Amino acid sequence: MTTTAAVTIPSFTGEIIAPDHPDYDDARRVWHGAIDRHPSLIARPFGTRDVAAALRFALERDVPFAVRAGGHSLAGFSAIDDGLVIDLRGLRRIDIDPGARRARVGAGVVWAELDAATQEHGLAVTGGRISDTGVAGLALGSGSGWLERRHGLTTDSLRRATVVTASGDVVHASESENPDLFWALRGGGGNFGIVTEFEFELHRVGPTVLGGPLLFDYERAGEVLRAYREIMEVADDDLGGCAVIHLAPPAPFVPPELVGRPVLGIMVAAFADLNRSAELVAPIRALGPLVDAAAPIPYTQLQQLIDEGSPAGLHGQFEAAFMDGLSDGAIDTALDMGRAIQSPFTEILIQPLGGAYGRVDPHATALAHRDAGWMYHALGQWIDPSDTPRNRAWTADLVAGMAPYSRRASHPNHVSTDRQERVRSFYGDEIYDRLVAIKDRWDPGNVFCHNQNIRPSK
Repeated sequence: MTTTAAVTIPSFTGEIIAPDHPDYDDARRVWHGAIDRHPSLIARPFGTRDVAAALRFALERDVPFAVRAGGHSLAGFSAIDDGLVIDLRGLRRIDIDPGARRARVGAGVVWAELDAATQEHGLAVTGGRISDTGVAGLALGSGSGWLERRHGLTTDSLRRATVVTASGDVVHASESENPDLFWALRGGGGNFGIVTEFEFELHRVGPTVLGGPLLFDYERAGEVLRAYREIMEVADDDLGGCAVIHLAPPAPFVPPELVGRPVLGIMVAAFADLNRSAELVAPIRALGPLVDAAAPIPYTQLQQLIDEGSPAGLHGQFEAAFMDGLSDGAIDTALDMGRAIQSPFTEILIQPLGGAYGRVDPHATALAHRDAGWMYHALGQWIDPSDTPRNRAWTADLVAGMAPYSRRASHPNHVSTDRQERVRSFYGDEIYDRLVAIKDRWDPGNVFCHNQNIRPSK
């Protein structure tokens, strides 16, 4: 067994955790309960130079490694057996420049921390819907959140990054510094280096927004979803949210007779002033929900509304796909599958896109499908590992049923597997080929391969 006292990493000033360390089991755990890996060493850097030292240590000894930030990777990319985990959670610095509307953010920061810091100044950047998600992984793989119709994806607001490259060098990437690398980082995942610091443009948001769920009787779900489709296809950018098919939770606002039954929820997130937000939400309220829990709340509370339904430690499988539009066939298929949901933690999300998301130049970032009108998410989550077969079967049936109505492509953050055949579909041929060329320049040996991998050409 490797002992902590026996391991040194040259030029590394951070913390080293080996299997005999009292914090080892906590340190190796990640958010997905099915990932149970045992690295031979965990290195917790205190800064960018430590990250570079840990990477050089792995490369010089030909040790496989994984990079961990928030640890939410359902495919298990945040952990590795018998290798080195470079654990970025010690990089937690946040610097806000409210005048310039910029935030410099360490790669170990999670969204609850960044939201709290930016909201002190009435600012925000599109962030994850689960507040303990890491900023780094979300930003590099796309960055979907409640604000995306208003301000685009997280990666759309990235302005500069500090990167440890495959050679162990430290470089900066922006539109004026290493612009090819900067373009690839905005959607290319962890394929091109280890980002240790992000600089984001911030936007005026809140501090109070109109948000929360409206629940509808499932017998009316088809009617309501069709009406919601019409509302969102002409809605202002300030109205975000999504439709959710799930089993009603035992929440204080849910009538006891609904708990455990399939319901259709419409999650609203409106970012205009409160009077205008109420006007935007009014057509949805006019559909006659059984429960209306949408209310003026702090933006930070909106960002944590669904945390309780996605706690750490669950087993899960996530799948997603873009849709040109929300067809009647897609609605009917999703509702049929909703009646067969296998777990109280499972949800089908039907998400309207458009707005600022759709106005980004399709060549500006490494993310395609800006013209998609909608997206569905199959968020399968369950507690007992013995329930895995039936939950995976349900997910497979949903994906098969939705296939005629979807592109079968999504952003890298939206799937839970590492199937290589899916990677090209994330980007499309033109963007993928450009990413390969950048991979050839910055990581020709595929050092950064423990990810949704973009393979070099040779």
